[in-house]
Amino acid sequence: MKLLSKIGTVVKMLNTNENNNNNNDASSVTQGPLSGGAAGGLRECASCGKRITERFLLKALDLFWHEDCLKCGCCDCRLGEVGSTLYQKANLILCKRDYLRLFGTTGYCAACTKVIPAFEMVMRAKNNVYHLECFACQQCNHRFCVGDRFYLCDNKILCEYDYEERQVFANIAYNPTSLAHIRSQQETPTM
Repeated sequence: MKLLSKIGTVVKMLNTNENNNNNNDASSVTQGPLSGGAAGGLRECASCGKRITERFLLKALDLFWHEDCLKCGCCDCRLGEVGSTLYQKANLILCKRDYLRLFGTTGYCAACTKVIPAFEMVMRAKNNVYHLECFACQQCNHRFCVGDRFYLCDNKILCEYDYEERQVFANIAYNPTSLAHIRSQQETPTM
């Protein structure tokens, strides 16, 4: 059983007078014509029951809606404005944020180990998930900008400088002769 079940997509119709013959399955929201059918192409709103006489309408869950009537059952936002996806669960029509808040799964930040709510934006590195504010070098706390390189080393995020420094020290630890060579150069007086 999927926890997230995408029910459909909200689509604004561009012109109610166009003749568009789309046949799509009931689980998706589609564009469709208003011409033809009963009452000369006028449709009833699934929410308020009044006729839709406006030029634009929404079709979702195989029903027609006024733009102002298709709203999230929790936050009351207009679903035609917030995106093209809506969810239906427990007899509620929900926006994505409220669906995830009510029925989504939470996770844990790999840096701070605190809960990440299902609706929160995150950063990912391999199998690790991070709060946006936790996605920084775990050695020097440098916050990354777009285009910055980062490395995942021993399950910690490192900036390029700290990663290279760690590599140098690891190389010295595995190759002590190079350390002896560095010491001999430091001890030799230069004339």
